[in-house]
Amino acid sequence: MTEFLTQSWSWWFSGLVIAAIMFILLYFGQSFGFSSNLRTICAAAGAGKSVSFFNFNWKSQMWNLVFLSGAIIGGIVSVTVLKNDQPIKLSEATTTDLQELGFSVPVDIQPAELFSMDAIMSIKGFLILALGGLMVGFGSRYAGGCTSGHAISGLSDLQFPSFIAVIGFFMGGLLMTHLLFPIIF
Repeated sequence: MTEFLTQSWSWWFSGLVIAAIMFILLYFGQSFGFSSNLRTICAAAGAGKSVSFFNFNWKSQMWNLVFLSGAIIGGIVSVTVLKNDQPIKLSEATTTDLQELGFSVPVDIQPAELFSMDAIMSIKGFLILALGGLMVGFGSRYAGGCTSGHAISGLSDLQFPSFIAVIGFFMGGLLMTHLLFPIIF
């Protein structure tokens, strides 16, 4: 069973699972998105007593907290139990682009130059991760949801604001990849 789970799976399998989850959520009148979990956690912790934004029935979003917990547990299981010691497969063009920016060829999912303890403890590494996290958090709140919420749930629900948000996400990704990333690294 472990061998079956650790092999590479086709891209269409993930699409089928996401579609099945979306049909179930639409049937029950729910929407998908990870950034809403932060609001739910803050409401559960009692932040609604001081800030009206957090004053809502957080128990109605308990399913989303279970989904978040499952994602965290799934990540831990995949790194510890299901990890195979094969290097990740990247295209030659990606490898060349990374090397031009000063990154070694990745042997794991996360590049060591960004996510090793040495990199995180450096001033540059800490600032990159802290500012990046702040911008993602602010951006998802400002956009009324995160990329998963808009691109998966919002588009499945045919919401025009989600369509606009997804276009903005792609434009931001292209801007980061082609303009800012080479400047930072």
